[in-house]
Amino acid sequence: MSGSMRVVSLTILAMLAFAANSVFGRMALDSGTIDAASFTFIRLLSGAIMLWLLVRFRVKGPKTGNRGSWFSGAMLFLYAICFSYAYLSLDTGTGALILFGLVQLTMIGWGLITGERPSAMQWAGTAMAVGGLIYLLSPGVTAPSLSGALLMAVAGMAWGVYSLRGRGVSQPLVVSADNFLRSAPMALVALLLAMPFWKVGMQGVVLAVLSGALASAIGYAIWYTVLPSLTTTGAASVQLSVPVIAAVFGLVLIAEPVTARLVIASIVILGGIGLVILARRPSTAR
Repeated sequence: MSGSMRVVSLTILAMLAFAANSVFGRMALDSGTIDAASFTFIRLLSGAIMLWLLVRFRVKGPKTGNRGSWFSGAMLFLYAICFSYAYLSLDTGTGALILFGLVQLTMIGWGLITGERPSAMQWAGTAMAVGGLIYLLSPGVTAPSLSGALLMAVAGMAWGVYSLRGRGVSQPLVVSADNFLRSAPMALVALLLAMPFWKVGMQGVVLAVLSGALASAIGYAIWYTVLPSLTTTGAASVQLSVPVIAAVFGLVLIAEPVTARLVIASIVILGGIGLVILARRPSTAR
């Protein structure tokens, strides 16, 4: 397989893994075979175990000096717990759209705070994306659950912060494994607080492990294998495919309806974020 074909193949696998996270979460929580706190704990713990196995067998050389942080672990936990509770009431595609929309808007917003000067096209794209989110959440028969949407928005912002803190680390797989390990005790506290609502069935546990060990850990490893071969613009652009893939998975695997509101909001939100990404100056798109 040629180098370019390998990059394309691995990129597709990574996007499928990211979309699978939404599908596994929705399938587990919608089935009622596991509660949100248990799903979060099992997901983060299984992700930590898988990442450390990958570090043990794939990362060569010294691993000291490449550590995560408690703040990053807290952002990872905040993302995961809000993600789980949001999927108690959101469809797969809607949740993924809000999640990835807020991830991108958070990272764009940080660029503005740190001194980036957006062009007119970037401002227009940001306005489009925000307008699309407002339309998606506006009252109506097909509007998603407001509480679920707000929880997923927080999840997206937390993941955006986590991603920003991970830029430029020399061994991202090692740092991520450490952050997952740090997030596990926080998830354990949340699990103990939710004890009266525990519901743990085999189907839910299997889906939580698949979400953590397969979609999160292995998906992350694949993504960071291919990331050096992509420009920042390319890496950001391909992630816009995830909500679309997740919506298709939800339609095929869970028979979730695809509403006109979701389709229109997807076009507006992803189109707006795409404008921001494509309009970035060369100096910020390396």
